[in-house]
Amino acid sequence: MTDSQTAPRVLIRTEGALGRLTLNRPEAINALDLGMIQQLADALEAWRSDTDVQIVLIDGEGERGMCAGGDVRALHAQIVSGRADETAEFFRAEYALNVLIAEYPKPVVTIADGITMGGGIGLAGHAAIRIVTERSKLAMPETRIGFTPDVGGTWLLGRAPGRFGEYFALTGSSMNAADAVYLGFADHMVPSDRLEALREALAYRADPTGPSEIVLLFDETPDPSELPSARGWVDDVFSAPTLPAIVERLHAQGTTDAAEVAGLLGGLGPTGLAVTLDAVREARELPGLRAALEGEYRRVMWFVTQHPDLVEGIRAQLVDKDRNPHWQPPTIAELDADAGAPARDYVPALPLF
Repeated sequence: MTDSQTAPRVLIRTEGALGRLTLNRPEAINALDLGMIQQLADALEAWRSDTDVQIVLIDGEGERGMCAGGDVRALHAQIVSGRADETAEFFRAEYALNVLIAEYPKPVVTIADGITMGGGIGLAGHAAIRIVTERSKLAMPETRIGFTPDVGGTWLLGRAPGRFGEYFALTGSSMNAADAVYLGFADHMVPSDRLEALREALAYRADPTGPSEIVLLFDETPDPSELPSARGWVDDVFSAPTLPAIVERLHAQGTTDAAEVAGLLGGLGPTGLAVTLDAVREARELPGLRAALEGEYRRVMWFVTQHPDLVEGIRAQLVDKDRNPHWQPPTIAELDADAGAPARDYVPALPLF
C-alpha cells in the first residue's frame, strides 16, 4: 500500500462509463482539505463535457466512513492566527463544490458508507442518487463545537418531516440508514457487501439515462426508522418559537427522552444553538440550495470573524480536549431575545457567489 503521506488524497479515474472520485484519506476518515475540494471540482468540470463519462460516482476509501467532514483543527489554526481570508477561501470552494454536485448535468451517485458528517453531507446529500448502507452514520454535528450546520445542511434539514430538522440540527444526533432515507438525506439503502457489484454495474451495464434502475437492483429496504413514533413530541417541542421555549417544552414533557435532550442542549454553545435554529427556519422558506448556502456562509463567517465560541468549541473538543468549553454567553437563559440576528445579518468581506 502506498504511504499515506504520498498517496493522492483523491483517487480520480474512469471505469467504463463511470467517472469515479474516491476520497483517499482514510486515516482521517477522509476529512476534507482545500486541495481535496479543488481536485474534486476540477475532475467534475473536466468530465462535464467528456462524452465517455456518463455517470459520476463519489465515495470514500476505507470502511470507517465516506467523510467525517472538514478539517476543523486546520480551521482552528487559521482563525487563531488571523488568517480569516484562508478560511473564507475554503468555505467558498466547498460550497461551490456542493452546488456543482447538485446542479451537475450528469447523474451523480454518492455512497455514504460509514461515518458521513458535516462536509461529508455536503458531498453526499445533494447528489442525484444518494446511497447509504447498514454501516451508515450521518449527522450535522456542528453544534457540538459551538458552531452551526453548513454545506447545504440547513437546506436538507429544513425539508425533513415535521420538526425533525430543528431536532437534528440542534442536537447534532446521528441518523442510521433508515433515518437518513426517512429524513430526506438519502434515497436507497444498499448492503455494504453489494457495493462492489453496484459499482461494476454502474460502470459497465448502466443505461446512462437510468442509473436509478441499476441501483434498485441492489437496494434493500432497511428496518423501519424509529423516528416516526417520536414525531408527535418532537413536533410539539421543536415548533416552539424560541430556544428557551424549546427547552421549557422539553422539561414539560416529563419523559426520559426529552430530559436527555434538554440536558444535551444545556451543555452546548447557546449562541451556536440560537444561530442554528434561526438558520434552519430561514432555509425552510428559501427557494433553493444556493440561497441556503448564502445564509450559511453569512453565519459561518460571522463565527469566524466576530464571535469566540467556534474557536472555543474546537479547542475544548479537539485541541486541548478538556471537554470544558467556556461559552459566551454561558447559558441559554442569558441569550439576547433575537440571538440569531447578528449572524443572520452579517455581510462577509467576500460574497459567496
